Amino acid sequence: MSELPSPTLPTAPSRRRTAAVAFASWAGASIEWYDFFIYGTAAALVFPTLFFPSQDPLTGTLLSFATFGVAFVARPFGGALFGHIGDTIGRKKTLVTALVAMGAVTTVIGLLPSYATIGVAAPILLVALRFLQGITVGGQQGGVILLATENSPANRRGFYGSFAAAGAPGGVLLANGAFLLVSGTTSPQDFLAWGWRIPFLASIILIALAVVIQLKLEETNDFQSANTRTRGRSPVIEALRRHPRQILLAAGAYLAINLTYYVFITFVVAYATNPTILGMSRDTVLAAVLVASAVELVALPVAGLLSDRLGRRTVFVGGAVLLGLWSFAFWPMVDSGSPGLLTLALVVGLSLIHSLLYGPQGALFSDAFSTEVRYSALSLGIQLGSVLGGAFAPLAATALITGFGSSTAIATYMLVGCLISAASALTLRPVASSPRPRPLS
Repeated sequence: MSELPSPTLPTAPSRRRTAAVAFASWAGASIEWYDFFIYGTAAALVFPTLFFPSQDPLTGTLLSFATFGVAFVARPFGGALFGHIGDTIGRKKTLVTALVAMGAVTTVIGLLPSYATIGVAAPILLVALRFLQGITVGGQQGGVILLATENSPANRRGFYGSFAAAGAPGGVLLANGAFLLVSGTTSPQDFLAWGWRIPFLASIILIALAVVIQLKLEETNDFQSANTRTRGRSPVIEALRRHPRQILLAAGAYLAINLTYYVFITFVVAYATNPTILGMSRDTVLAAVLVASAVELVALPVAGLLSDRLGRRTVFVGGAVLLGLWSFAFWPMVDSGSPGLLTLALVVGLSLIHSLLYGPQGALFSDAFSTEVRYSALSLGIQLGSVLGGAFAPLAATALITGFGSSTAIATYMLVGCLISAASALTLRPVASSPRPRPLS
């Protein structure tokens, strides 16, 4: 089949446009991750009581974190679905669709009756809605990365791509800040009865804002250039045919990013507030996560800039090794029960070291795949890594502390994940180092 005549290619983006896209990527990702993370906070604080009340506290927490992990199982399906759409009709339209879908699902969770009202149907519906959350976040993550990296100069993609990554701490700040505000202005009884629903219901307002922001953006230059080629095969199938090894390596590299992140922001909340372990104040622990997330907002662009200057793999691999080693200092600091040491442990681990992985990852993974199938391939790699790494990280950490009675087992778990990611990133190569891909036909 002959190719269509190539029109004039889009001009390089201006610095002003690139900065605007970076901000919009951060804002859209922050709103999407807010919706995703408020579930994690609720899973640690209220869902064990409201949706699994017939279990003992530890079993209820395990079941609640199991529903948290369901979304990660769904994320590869979302990556495949939205990846196909994103490589076919465009990054921007696909991302807006994912944002709207997430807002709708999250709002419904805020309206969901508890176990006391509708019985076993409550946890079943909760699991189904969490699965849909996973589908949507699996679709948006690749889109927001490409929106930033494909609209920036090749030698600055680490820096601008880090703004998409900064949506995660932005979402944590919004989510934990919302829960702190609600819990600080309601009684414990009211918080459990209806207060926890407010952060979920508020997501519909944030999604409306996200749609306004995203609709003002243009399609990425890379996609417009690639879109001059005739398309026949499914982008997902073509991505698996062209880049199977690269997809698996991207998944391995992403494993530690997700594993350690959800231990830091979700499991630590349940661990430190558990009355049989540390018994720290809920607000104290949430505040520590907020401080670390605020520092991470600044650290991520710095890490992205370093990756542009020193090399993306160099910064990523160095961060993975450091993070694995830091795990063995992190847990004794948490176990001290000191709010100051807990905050310091999170700032160093989550804000500073984890950023060395998370900041460069958007550019590192984008460079590994050809433009025509990049949304599909990148999404598949990231979402497979999220299943392997983050899906059941809080559940695994809970099981490890239960089985071994020591946080050292969790530190070892984190180290193994970091070493796998370091080895994967060392092997991952830019697409230019691979055989030149054929255009879709």
